[in-house]
Amino acid sequence: MQLVWTSHPVPRLQGVIRAPGDKSCSHRALMFSGIANGTSEISGLLEGADVMNTARAMAALGADVKKTGPGSWTVTGVGAAGLKSPGEDIDFGNSGTAARLMMGLMAGYPLEANLIGDESLSKRPMNRVISPLERMGARFKHDGAGKLPIRLSGSSTLDAIEYAPEQASAQVKSCVLLAGLNAVGTTRLTESRPTRDHTEKMLRGFGARLSVRPGSGNRQVVEIEGGQLLQPVDTVIPGDPSSAAFLIAGALISPSGGVVVENVMSNETRDGFFQAAARMGAAIGAEDTGDAAGERLIDLQAASGGLKGRAIPETLVASMIDEFPVLAVLAAFAEGETVVTGAEELRVKESDRIAAIVAMLRVNGVGVEERADGFVVLGCAGPPPGGGLVETHHDHRIAMSALVMGTASRNPVSIDDAAMIATSYPDFAAHMHELGADIREG
Repeated sequence: MQLVWTSHPVPRLQGVIRAPGDKSCSHRALMFSGIANGTSEISGLLEGADVMNTARAMAALGADVKKTGPGSWTVTGVGAAGLKSPGEDIDFGNSGTAARLMMGLMAGYPLEANLIGDESLSKRPMNRVISPLERMGARFKHDGAGKLPIRLSGSSTLDAIEYAPEQASAQVKSCVLLAGLNAVGTTRLTESRPTRDHTEKMLRGFGARLSVRPGSGNRQVVEIEGGQLLQPVDTVIPGDPSSAAFLIAGALISPSGGVVVENVMSNETRDGFFQAAARMGAAIGAEDTGDAAGERLIDLQAASGGLKGRAIPETLVASMIDEFPVLAVLAAFAEGETVVTGAEELRVKESDRIAAIVAMLRVNGVGVEERADGFVVLGCAGPPPGGGLVETHHDHRIAMSALVMGTASRNPVSIDDAAMIATSYPDFAAHMHELGADIREG
């Protein structure tokens, strides 16, 4: 059943919100503690649908996973006993991160598992991780197109490989590194450019030995030794910069915006949106507040002001790949053209995000040109017309971006389905209401 929501223009968005736990770190904390040799405590875990599917998957594979309070979880890992074949299908719902990372994690154990997902995830390509895992010795049965449902057969004697992914993808890198954790020998992966490094940082936190060094040009080389057993660790999940981006964007386009988002992870592989917004003239500030899970924490402040269209450097693409829908919202309010190139990876996210972004803007009266690897937005130099019904295509970030647009457009903006927002940011509507947004069902 689809859940239609409408966001109505409001005179201001103001307030202080604590960022929800980072989704990427939440997935990894459950996975790594689930294979560790002992009991780990996790606090601040994001309890969205995607992460809860990972929790259920780790339990089905043999880990003892228990919720002890809001955002607090205790996980006793399988240790040397290893993951076991589940008695049921492993359902990843809408999460490409969980599916791809856990395929690498499971590949290093002698188990059999059927992997499934929702309609959106079942359209997303998995060959990019199947190919290196098959080279290492895992086996897969699928429809030939490398899409879910998939039957995985793991092995306790995977071969370490040297691998250079065609795409700059943190998911592919992480999948290969997790398979390499149980492989025979040292697995070496060369990235065309650096991507999110949460896997490397958290693996080190759990006691793994791995190295990261620059390669030629913009390349980066990551190596991990096989045959390692992770040690339990107590983990505090930092706040999610991708979720914070929606609140910050709301402040920037508001007629009277003044928002503080607390406890946000500051990581150079994740801060591309904030860098791009600053290039557009956004009034954003940051204050250091500590660290968590090996990550620096900051409080972000944002206020309304004039925005200018800019060409987004391709060097920022990997560090803001999830934030392009909400960047497009900023571009709609800006003066002049905003040009995005080198972002072809958006074609294979929860939706074809380039097509979905273009449709979201057009239906709300914004001039936009679709390109193979990006888009060009002709900004409205103020509030866009709005008034459109946005097709979300089961994509939570398209849904939230459209609702943010509606808070400051000339007319309300509606989305055809809000249900999938719970996959990544279950408190989105509550947080937006706390800041003064008027988002209603229907």
